[in-house]
Formats: sequence, structure tokens, C-alpha cells
Amino acid sequence: MIGVPERTWRRWQAKARADRPTKGPWPKPVREIAKATIVAHAEKHVAWGHRKIWAMTRRDGVQASPSTVLRALRDENLLQAADYQRERRQLAGARKAAFLVPPTGPNQVWQLDFSDFETIAGGTWRIAGCRDYWSTFEPPWHISPTANHMDAIEAVELALAEYERLFGHPLIDDCPINIETGEILPVVTLVTDNGGPFRAFRFETFISQHPELRHVRTRVRSPGQNGSRERGFESLKYERLYLEEIHDGLDLARHAEDYRIEYNTIRPHEALAWNSPLDVHLSLVDPSTPNFPEPEILPTP
Repeated sequence: MIGVPERTWRRWQAKARADRPTKGPWPKPVREIAKATIVAHAEKHVAWGHRKIWAMTRRDGVQASPSTVLRALRDENLLQAADYQRERRQLAGARKAAFLVPPTGPNQVWQLDFSDFETIAGGTWRIAGCRDYWSTFEPPWHISPTANHMDAIEAVELALAEYERLFGHPLIDDCPINIETGEILPVVTLVTDNGGPFRAFRFETFISQHPELRHVRTRVRSPGQNGSRERGFESLKYERLYLEEIHDGLDLARHAEDYRIEYNTIRPHEALAWNSPLDVHLSLVDPSTPNFPEPEILPTP
């Protein structure tokens, strides 16, 4: 009557009587093998999307595709809402920079700014920090109840000290010298907005005393020109601070430093081909090539 072979009909009938689906469930060997690793990373980093979880899974040597990770997270109800992801990435698009020549390596352009955070116990704290535009590396942050030129100077000094710690010599040692005049030429362009701390005479005096630095301010009402710095603060807040109960400034400093270390050394970055900022900053990896472990395939005898 319906054009179905009797054998097929009997099979469907038996499944219906046993209250089983007519089709499936199909085997999912790759998903089942990778699920434990996927769930472990997703539960540890609840604010990450499936692509970052996939990168961490690949780093662990587990062969799985991004779609497999997405389905595994959906099975375990560990996916963030689409609106949440769009909110976190609203500043991640391409932005026009405040410098003319795009950087081609680390320590060529640093972006500096302040960001506010209010703790539970009351009081608003200001986070200041430089960020390498090319590698997205975050030197130590300066956290203070104020946001004046002294705080901005402290943030730059922390970045200079971190450079010396990582590379073993002061930044000024890498500066080229004008053969004709003997003048030390700056090697890092420091980009800030037009806020009061960055227009202060003492901040400009500090920059003039460091010939390795060149200070550039963005156009008025153009926060997109300092977009990488803004994006870094957004990641800090949405991936760590907004998920925790921050009671006071000491608690804020502890959580921020823990996140900074994780951000620089563990967190995968899609813009860096899933590499970590520290590896890119130290030129240990190519930011255009994923650094995933691949199984060794030996020739057949």
C-alpha cells in the first residue's frame, strides 16, 4: 500500500513497538573519544567559545574538528548563547590604527589605556596597562584607585621592565642610531587616547627621557584606533572579572594577574593561528601557522 519493502516495514515496526527511534542513534566514535578532554577545558574556561576549546583539545593531541567540539559542547549544554558571544566580540573587527605603518613584529607598537572596575565592597579601581599590538602580549598591569599621569608612567615602566626580563637587556639597547647625528631613534610607538593623563606635561617629560619610545595620540573621539587595548580589557572582564566575586582591590589584583598569565601562556588566539601571545612575542612560533601536535605517520614496511 505504501511502497515500502516488507523487511523494512517489519524493522520499523519492531523499533516502534520497543519505543526506539526508527533511525539512529548513529555511532559517534570521534566525539566519544574527545569528549572528556573537551568537557574538561569547557568547564575550566566557561567564557570560551567552541573554537578556543577546539584549539586546546588539539594542543592536547586529540584529533577532533571544530564541528565535533561544537556538537560535544551542545550535547553537554556547555555552549554560550549567541548574543553573549557577539557582545564579547563586538570590538574584535578590523580597526583603523593610529600609526601609519602597520607593525611587522613584536615591540614595535604598544597601546596604553585605563579601564574601570567596581568591586563588591565599594570603590572603583583603575587598571592601566600596555599591550603589544602585534602579538597581543600583556605586560603586568598597574591597578590603582586613581588614573592620573603617575599611574600611566607606572604602567609604561612595568612594560619596560617586563621587556628587560623577557629579552635580557633594556629596550633602549635595540634602538637604531642615526649615523649622521648620533641620535637614538625610537623603536616602540606608544599609542594612547587624548585623556588627561596622556596629555600631562610630566607624562610627556617621561616619554622624552626615554628615547626608545615615541608617543602618538589617537584622534579625538576615535576609540577604535586604540582597539586592541580595549579588546584586551574586554576579555579580562568578560572572561574572568565578571565571573568572580571581586571584593576589594587586592582580590582584583590577584584575579587580574592570574588571568594575565593564563592569557599570555595558555589561552588560544584565533588571530594568532591559535598560538599563545607569549610564544608569538618571543618569536618562538609563526603567528600565521597553527602549532598543533601531529601524529607521526611512519612508512609502511
